[in-house]
Amino acid sequence: MALTVRAFRHIALFVFALMTAAYIAQAQQKIFTLDPAQTKVNFTVDSTLHTVHGDFRLKRGSIQFDNSTGAATGELVVDSASGESGNNGRDKKMHKEILESPKYSDIVFTPQHVKGTVANEGKSTIEVEGTLTMHGKSKPVTMPLEVQLQNGTGSADGTFSVKYQEWGMKNPSTFVLRVNDSVHIHVHAIGRITTNAAN
Repeated sequence: MALTVRAFRHIALFVFALMTAAYIAQAQQKIFTLDPAQTKVNFTVDSTLHTVHGDFRLKRGSIQFDNSTGAATGELVVDSASGESGNNGRDKKMHKEILESPKYSDIVFTPQHVKGTVANEGKSTIEVEGTLTMHGKSKPVTMPLEVQLQNGTGSADGTFSVKYQEWGMKNPSTFVLRVNDSVHIHVHAIGRITTNAAN
């Protein structure tokens, strides 16, 4: 009888440990859902005459990540046709000859791994590794981010550079005007963070 009770206690403790581990793993699953109205995606391109500044609109975006493993999923979808630099002629050329927006309407970043830990409150510095798809091509990129969370709301700011010719886009340089082969992207994301209770 004593052995049976002892065995039962061991089983109960084992089950409790499994449930506790599952709860902890579940608590690590976070979802950062971006607000397209407040999120800004800015770009900067240097040239011999001046620096071009512009912005794109976010269609939708969310990142699900696990602090314990660094695994991440989700997507950030930017409207390619929304790109504006403040010059109608330049923008028409950008959409027709460079981005080919009518054909490639979305610019998509797909997160795959988070390096670093996102604190439940306050500031965190992380890197998000993933795939950037634009102009019909996908390539790996790393986006450094500074994350600030408070009471379930948060912001994420990061800047990275891409060489757009690596995605098959033309360099718009002319004999007179030389344009840098890299575009600098700055993301200022605003949204809410929640725990995924489904996993």
